[in-house]
Amino acid sequence: MTLRIGVLASGRGTNLQAILDAAAGGLLPAQVVVVISDRAEAPALGIAKARNVPAFFIDPRGLDRATFELQLADCLDRHRVDLVCLAGFMRVVGKVMLERFESRILNIHPSLLPAFPGLDAQRQAWEHGVKITGCTVHFVDRGVDTGPIILQRAVPVLDEDTPDTLAARILKAEHLAYPEAIRLFAEGRLVREGRRVRVLPPEACRERNL
Repeated sequence: MTLRIGVLASGRGTNLQAILDAAAGGLLPAQVVVVISDRAEAPALGIAKARNVPAFFIDPRGLDRATFELQLADCLDRHRVDLVCLAGFMRVVGKVMLERFESRILNIHPSLLPAFPGLDAQRQAWEHGVKITGCTVHFVDRGVDTGPIILQRAVPVLDEDTPDTLAARILKAEHLAYPEAIRLFAEGRLVREGRRVRVLPPEACRERNL
């Protein structure tokens, strides 16, 4: 069965593009069926429309968080979404979404969590002087970048790096990590055990499905 993905994005949409490309290339058993943004001019909406994916702007202005999230969740449900992927979505997900899509919301963050959560993580890492940073794909919970970690990819911090060059290399790692995490979810290979996420080998999933 093909996993139906809904993507929430506020910006450029490069991770959306990576997911679309991976799905089109047969690298994951999934299909992006809807893209939603809280910004009318978000490039992510244009990327979706160019690929014939339904794309919607839901205006958060004048709405409290619960009302806004009800509109998000209803739109996702209308498109029969199995998994929600945050791709540069610049809003904290709250109770409505977490309850409607329990254990079915993923996010990608440009650091090796729990280090450098929140905004501008690449600059945080560069200013702190770490030698290795990277990206993290995690389940979303009630905190900010605090959910159980699915996978991480390391990126070295070079002496000649600036925050911008470091961010660009981290982004390349994100484009590999996010489709990989989605594939593991689609194959039923992720097992949550408290804060830990165990990745089952492919043969274990086949045995579970017999």
